[in-house]
Amino acid sequence: MGFIDPDQLPVREPRPGFHGRFFHSDHMTFSYYTIDAGCDVHPHRHPNDEVWHVISGELEVTLEGEARVLRAGEAAVVPPDAEHSARAVTDCRAIVVDHPVRDSVGGVDIR
Repeated sequence: MGFIDPDQLPVREPRPGFHGRFFHSDHMTFSYYTIDAGCDVHPHRHPNDEVWHVISGELEVTLEGEARVLRAGEAAVVPPDAEHSARAVTDCRAIVVDHPVRDSVGGVDIR
């Protein structure tokens, strides 16, 4: 699987309003999200390194109690086991990358 067109992948909704297309490399999981304004991910922790990169719109990310509104081109790096959450301020698009590979997100199988 050397080349990927995320638009050709099935859409899954691991959380209400989080419309994701998922694929994997040998060591990472890539999640291409379109997120509806007002939708959120509750505060949580996991053992994965995770990077949230905003492509369009505004996404508020809270990392270990510090909240920032990210706009297109900005990113948040979430270390393993760090408490974090996210809320779409506007309709937005984001790419989330996890290391190592995840089998599920929000209880939805993404393999």
